[in-house]
Amino acid sequence: MLFHRLIPLVALTLVFVAVAPGQASIVELKNGMRIEGVVGKLASVGTDPASGGSTGGVAVQLIVMIDDQLKRTFVSTYSVQDTQESEPKPTERIKINQRVASSGNRVLVIGDSIRVSPLDKWGRRIYTMQTPKGPIDVIQGVTEITPQWTRLDGLVGERSYIWDMRMRTSSIPRETLSKILMQHLDPKQSNQRLQVVRLYLQSERYRDAAAELAEVIRDFPELKSLEKEIAELRNMSADNLISEIQLYRDGGQHNLAYGMLTKFPSEGIAGEKQQRVSQLLEDYERSYERRERIFALLRKHSDEFADAAVKPQVEVAVDEIFNNLNINTLNRLADYLRLSDDASLGLDEKLSLAISGWILGPNNATENLPVALSAFEARDLVSEYLTNDAETDRKDLLEKLEKLEGGVPNYVAQIMAHMRPPLADREPEKSSEIPGYFLCKVDGVPGTSDFYYYVQLPEGYDPYRRYPAIVTLHGAGTTPQQQIDWWSGGYSERAQVRLGQAARNGYIVIAPLWAEEHQSRYQYSALEHASVLFTLRDAMRRLSIDTDKIFLSGHSAGGDAAWDIGLAHPDLWAGVIPIVATADKYVARYWENAKQVPFYFVAGELDGNKKEVNSRDWDRYLTKNNFDVTLVEYRGRGHEHFQEEQFDLFKWMALQRRTFFKKEFECATMRPWDNFFYWVEVSDFPEKSVVLPAAFPEPKKSPITVKGTVLESNGVRVESGASRGIVFLSPDMVDFNERVTVYFNRRNYGGNVIPSTEVMLEDARSRADRQHPFWAKVETTR
Repeated sequence: MLFHRLIPLVALTLVFVAVAPGQASIVELKNGMRIEGVVGKLASVGTDPASGGSTGGVAVQLIVMIDDQLKRTFVSTYSVQDTQESEPKPTERIKINQRVASSGNRVLVIGDSIRVSPLDKWGRRIYTMQTPKGPIDVIQGVTEITPQWTRLDGLVGERSYIWDMRMRTSSIPRETLSKILMQHLDPKQSNQRLQVVRLYLQSERYRDAAAELAEVIRDFPELKSLEKEIAELRNMSADNLISEIQLYRDGGQHNLAYGMLTKFPSEGIAGEKQQRVSQLLEDYERSYERRERIFALLRKHSDEFADAAVKPQVEVAVDEIFNNLNINTLNRLADYLRLSDDASLGLDEKLSLAISGWILGPNNATENLPVALSAFEARDLVSEYLTNDAETDRKDLLEKLEKLEGGVPNYVAQIMAHMRPPLADREPEKSSEIPGYFLCKVDGVPGTSDFYYYVQLPEGYDPYRRYPAIVTLHGAGTTPQQQIDWWSGGYSERAQVRLGQAARNGYIVIAPLWAEEHQSRYQYSALEHASVLFTLRDAMRRLSIDTDKIFLSGHSAGGDAAWDIGLAHPDLWAGVIPIVATADKYVARYWENAKQVPFYFVAGELDGNKKEVNSRDWDRYLTKNNFDVTLVEYRGRGHEHFQEEQFDLFKWMALQRRTFFKKEFECATMRPWDNFFYWVEVSDFPEKSVVLPAAFPEPKKSPITVKGTVLESNGVRVESGASRGIVFLSPDMVDFNERVTVYFNRRNYGGNVIPSTEVMLEDARSRADRQHPFWAKVETTR
């Protein structure tokens, strides 16, 4: 390996050891995540990790802690799939001499950050925080640098503070990091300069390593033989670039991916890498050729089609395909392309394959042209129905739809799954000149103001492609725009794209203005829930969102809101990400709902008394079976945004996908608006179980539970503390061709349950989830 070839060139004089104090392991979780670090076990998150998790043998240690020296990750022992010792690997560990405080006040709690100055060339900065006695300035200095993490300590000053803080080394730009290293290493010693090269190499910052090595060779001509290592570093950088291109491709950002492929550097790049790039380019070229062949065939078949009665309808459908067919939708016309030269098929059958495939999606094409044209007409009626607010108009549209062969439920389900969002043509207000950045408005709760939210779309957004989405909630004193920037990154004028992780991974980011002006805390109110849920539904009507890949996140007070709303409405989310959040009120009452949805918490070790306040609920999640919960705690850090955690967050999100039609669930509720879970809506809560936020807590009141089970005997059972409910059904749950049993609180409301286009459309209109419409519903009585 390149690293080992660089070692023997010079004798090392600085520290060169493994980072972790103990043998590191790789912990593989059942959800697919792999976490590396020194593993220990605890009985409680509140246990001091320095004690080694000792509890005197009293409590069972069911919490696994993985410490990588930057952060501690806590998971349940029930979540662990496998644990293996990781292979020891050489790791640069560069000590930086600073005047570290050994006496003075120890920082045990980090107050609100007022200002943090940039690191200077000596690796020093001033961290100004608020305390009960007023602002204080802490002088910090970099004392240790490894490929993964950098340590900052409190330094001796007019007032000294003892403080060990860790930050991710990758978050420090090369310009800053190199200046710090050059001030503390001897630039005339080639062995010390090569340590910097190895540091970047182990950090997988290959371009930085190549640039640093080139400077070393320039300053030390006797190391000219290392020029071949620069070429290898460039090849390793090329591997990273290919992975980046594939990331853009997989995220549907084909213009970016194709542009990067055409500009891929070839000089000095190994043949196999150039071959891989050529293969990716060829894949794109084949797709473009397929599209042109489809266009040519459609034009030919449409021109030759002579049935005057339906030719105008055919031409309208073909024109739509011409205007919208792209690399994301080519598979819809796979059957048409495959059978276009079949002599046994007539023109009408071939055109039917194209039109029905376009409307109903791949594997649903039909050779029956009247059915295909009926589905095309039905699609327009469905779209109009979903956007019409007038009940009388919707009744007229429904009557027309039900007369069409394409208006029956099985066709309508496919139509809704493959159509553009019903509000796709309603242009929101542009928020700035940044492409895909919009400010949107949605009607609020009657009697209140409208809700507003910001949206950032990924580059190359296509309304016919489904995108994962993040709903992100701002904290007190911050804005939705800042949340967009946190996830999607800053905008590059040169590249004309945002450079953050959501942009790289092809996510839509949605940031509601959920709090009132000057509001300092989350209130757990119906209005706050509505601001988030109304925003989400409006976004789903406007944008092409994969409803099984929606993540809810928030910072600080927004994290509190995400925690509560995630538990209250677990059926909506693929995962919930509260960052520096605090558990309060309903979180403790709804804790078992976390079994239904994965959670990923991010916290700072010294963020006030958060660990003490939250440990009760974290311990519940991490010591019980069937909870997919991860807690990440950064060492020596406080109440921050933790943008550096995004790399791991996107790895985690890539592994998560909502299961909407759950075969079994059980959820707790005690607010009247927390009343829809998966396929059950309940009402008429008993007074003994209802607690409104203003009256919280009422210790004598306890939540009701709503438990749903899909039965093997073609039915469902619901047990609920609420006396009334609506049970929604789909073919994913029952067979409508057979008798369906529906038990609600032990009474059978089933029988001959018939799918209904009206039920399907009203469900899609109200919930806005066109991927999972309900086909029928059964309403109960007391």
